[in-house]
Amino acid sequence: MKTSIATVSISGNLREKLDAIAKVGFDGIEIFEQDFIADTGTPREIGNMIRDHGLEITLFQPFRDFEGLTGDARTRAFDRAKYKFDTMVELGTDLILVCSSTRPDSLGGIDRAADDFNELGQIAAERNLRVGYEALAWGRHVNDHRDAWEIVRRADHPNIGLILDSFHTLARKIDPNTIRRIPSDKIFFVQLADAPLIDMDFLYWSRHFRNMPGEGDLAVTEFMQAVAATGYDGPISLEIFNDQFRGGHPEGLARDGYRSLVALMDDVKRAEPDIKIEVPSIPERVTVEGVEFIEFATSGEEATALAQLLKSMGFAHAGDHISKNVALWKQGDIHVVLNQETTGFAHSAYVTQGTTICDVGLNVGNAAATSHRATALGAATFDQPVGPGEMDIPAIRSVGGSVMHFIDDQSGLSDVWSVEFTKSTDKPVTGAGLRRIDHVAETMNYDEMLSWSLFYTSIFDMHRTPMVDVIDPDGLVRSQAIKTRDGGARITLNGAETHRTLAGSFLAESFGGAVQHVAFATDDIFATARHMAAHGFEPLPMTGNYYNDLQARFGLETDQLGQMKDLSILYDEDADGAFYQFYSRPFGGGLFFEIVQRIGDYDGYGAPNAPFRIAAQKRLMRPKGMPRR
Repeated sequence: MKTSIATVSISGNLREKLDAIAKVGFDGIEIFEQDFIADTGTPREIGNMIRDHGLEITLFQPFRDFEGLTGDARTRAFDRAKYKFDTMVELGTDLILVCSSTRPDSLGGIDRAADDFNELGQIAAERNLRVGYEALAWGRHVNDHRDAWEIVRRADHPNIGLILDSFHTLARKIDPNTIRRIPSDKIFFVQLADAPLIDMDFLYWSRHFRNMPGEGDLAVTEFMQAVAATGYDGPISLEIFNDQFRGGHPEGLARDGYRSLVALMDDVKRAEPDIKIEVPSIPERVTVEGVEFIEFATSGEEATALAQLLKSMGFAHAGDHISKNVALWKQGDIHVVLNQETTGFAHSAYVTQGTTICDVGLNVGNAAATSHRATALGAATFDQPVGPGEMDIPAIRSVGGSVMHFIDDQSGLSDVWSVEFTKSTDKPVTGAGLRRIDHVAETMNYDEMLSWSLFYTSIFDMHRTPMVDVIDPDGLVRSQAIKTRDGGARITLNGAETHRTLAGSFLAESFGGAVQHVAFATDDIFATARHMAAHGFEPLPMTGNYYNDLQARFGLETDQLGQMKDLSILYDEDADGAFYQFYSRPFGGGLFFEIVQRIGDYDGYGAPNAPFRIAAQKRLMRPKGMPRR
């Protein structure tokens, strides 16, 4: 498989784009005309510069409004084409994209367009060039790849072929399986883009909201399966127009693009094992059983206060590391690690961010395969020296520079707690009924959400749920959950657009910290809350107005509502079930814990309660002396 990306897909000038594209492993680029024109080099110098980066120019684009013209307009169109052909020769590329005309004065008719392309093919052949025709979803007369293919077929010239773009086909809801009937030698090039499902003008949708395959809602995998079934073995390229990407980091965008292509083609190969396209051999998406542990970087009085908080929540000090200042706290299947080392990664995280969750461990089906797939998809590995008696557990870098470790049962890595930790001699503690980690909530800048969503869904067998808006008194936070099919592992991504929101202030105060809160699951939230209260736990208090409104909305029994009010328990329900939750008070730079109980098939996270939770947290976190609004 030859991977390619259009230079319009990422930010920066042409030279910055080339550096980023080459660094992450692409084979080639579609050079966008604006990038070429804006550069100071001559066409020959630019072509040589691209090849010096180890890249080839897979396509020159776009050439607009060519077919269906008459008189002087037609003559000028052919003159423009000849100029572009001469430029291509200097650049050192042999394929140009011609998109279907949008000119108001262009005439329809498949035979007329075919005649235009036959003549253009003869001119291209004189220079050993090829012309690819693409149907724009908003084309004046041609907006369907089936019509574009008929024009190419009737043009009947070896130098004229078809260019397919997933957006133009899928946006118009054209069945991608119609592609299977097109001869592979007449498909000159394939462009891929995903997009969220939005009901809007095709042109505006395409120019502003495209994203990488796997980041949107279009059936890009099915589209590519149809292409692969033809026997096509040419470049697979990304063409992404996205306002958010225009201000992003070139290398990060290029890495996301490469990750999306490799993951997509791996999916296609598994669905169509007989396809001829060569695809890198990587392990299949990995099963996540749950969150194995969370690790805090902490120190001194903050570590003491955190340990006391855990004790009030029913956690027991289960042991200490054999050679490091690291303590293990446990309850049910939950492992919480407090790392007070004065060297190494955790110490660096503490110095930078204060008490923070620096590491999350996932229990996976195969730790080695997980690491292999992650690195093949561009994830950065994490390594630090392994001391005597310690286990070498594979890990990668995750959100905000944090670490993610992979633990499995089959390799024995799940024995880390007995191998690396001595058993505590503390007096046994009665737990509060917390069983496992329900979800981990990660906070990031909003413009990073697509990237991290792709990160999780391309590596793991997890899927995205619809994005929801969380109303903060000082702004809006976008939230999206990534979860396994059985709900055994859940990660929520919360995107902040302003530092005034609670999520945004957490990012600012922690210098980009990732995990802001962890939710623990219980089977009896009332018993858990009473046990914790008896051991000194102070929940986040809710207002009386909240409970009065709750009564009006759901008609809860008076006794039940009274208990919820006394214990600061929040509630939500939907057609599938119900959800109880309560929170710790904020600690550190805005960290907090959540306790949840799911009833029936409730699959959400209590989003309607978020504004009231945030308001309560902000009341407690307001700096002393700061006037109330």
